[in-house]
Amino acid sequence: MGQNALLAATLTTYPDSCGLPISTLPEEVSWLEVRADVVGDLAPDWLTNHFNGCRLYSIRSQVEGGNGPNTPRERRAHLLRAAQQYDLIDLEGERDLLPELLAAIPPHKRVISWHGPATNLDSLIHRFARFATVDARLYRFIPQAEQPGDSLIPLAFLHHMQRDDIVAYATGSAGFWSCIAAPYLGAPVVFGSVSVTLWSSAMPTVSQLITDYGFPTLAPLEALYGIVGDPVMHSLSPRLHNAAYRALAHPGLYVPFQAVDFKSFWHTVVTHSTLSSIGLPLQGLTVVSPHKETALEVADRHSTMVRYAGSSNLFVWHNGLWTADTTDAVGVMMSLQSTGISAAGKRVAVVGCGGAGRAAAAGLDQAGAEVTLVNRSRTRGQLATQRLGLPFIPLIQFTTDNFDMVVHATPVGRVDQVLPFDLGGLKANAAVIDFVYGAEPTPLMSRSRELGHTAIDGHHILVAQAREQFQRMTGLEMPQDLAWDILIGAAQPAEAMLADA
Repeated sequence: MGQNALLAATLTTYPDSCGLPISTLPEEVSWLEVRADVVGDLAPDWLTNHFNGCRLYSIRSQVEGGNGPNTPRERRAHLLRAAQQYDLIDLEGERDLLPELLAAIPPHKRVISWHGPATNLDSLIHRFARFATVDARLYRFIPQAEQPGDSLIPLAFLHHMQRDDIVAYATGSAGFWSCIAAPYLGAPVVFGSVSVTLWSSAMPTVSQLITDYGFPTLAPLEALYGIVGDPVMHSLSPRLHNAAYRALAHPGLYVPFQAVDFKSFWHTVVTHSTLSSIGLPLQGLTVVSPHKETALEVADRHSTMVRYAGSSNLFVWHNGLWTADTTDAVGVMMSLQSTGISAAGKRVAVVGCGGAGRAAAAGLDQAGAEVTLVNRSRTRGQLATQRLGLPFIPLIQFTTDNFDMVVHATPVGRVDQVLPFDLGGLKANAAVIDFVYGAEPTPLMSRSRELGHTAIDGHHILVAQAREQFQRMTGLEMPQDLAWDILIGAAQPAEAMLADA
């Protein structure tokens, strides 16, 4: 395996007259793929003025999930014209390997591709054997991932073929991580979108590939880690963990696993033999909403706090067993400690009786706080009070009167920009902790600061949890300054997230 992968940017938005967004592509980008079925046929001279790297022309047919023509005559006209103007031409192996096109497009300019439904290893091997009768610069196989295990197939294919002219990964949200892992298995090019659009929302952007995963450099890799949940695509955890791996020369890769059903992900990805067989053994998982409770059913062992709270956000592989643990309590306690606040003897309301809220309440209770549980759903709140032995108030009856501290552990304020509860009666010197973080302060944090309270936002929770999870997964300490530098310099996602790390 080489030390670098070529970085290719896929354009699916029409550029403006100044060349944006092409003209601002990072210098690490070597190729520009123009999806002509989406943006049309761009003027070659104009394109050259705004991008001086290798230009790849693609006009994906509707049969293969694009917006281009299917008929041989129409496709032939577009491809023949592009052959005179572009450095590389994408030819669909099922319909474009025609004598007239092959005569006009020499082997060094051909990228022979296939995009299709989820498949199996034998099918990809046989398809490649057919396509490989035609010489090409690159062969590209992109199946759709319908289920979590579908992402393993193209990676197993790369490992099986052991060639430096094949790119293979799965598309779709469940396949996002396979695009990142593929270069470590020999894929010479990694594709990312120029920007997030309807056509490219399930693939990383080139900015993400560089900032979150360190491309085009391929560092040594011996272990895989990740965050699993729904949604996870905007999490900052990959950026934090991968930057720390690079800083400490740890041979790991941390990726987002988008999974609607945790048990399906567990049985088709985690416990499946494929990852170990291709040299990417999974060593640790951050588990986030909505899987914190379901995940407990598959763990081999549970920490004391997990048994108490009934929730897990961390799985660590050790001595052949998966141990479920939680850092939600640690995130709150470390954040309080960093601001010089002690929980002992304080009246604390924990709003939200999901996994994060229960773990936070358990940690605060053990630290000597007088904890009250608050939840919109009476049923979940009563289950939490039975488990933890703490008093419960329905959200509709809750006021902050005379509380020293409030911990907010629900998604409210993440996208709806409303206050989850009124702060009117809170003590003047009180602390407010919000698990939610985003590009801008949440309504709860803004209001808390207006009233002069100590406001601890989800970024503090995120850093505390990420550092704790990093240590438990790797045995190493994530540099605190590095974590904060990344958050301060990060272009935060438009959609806010819960600080599940």
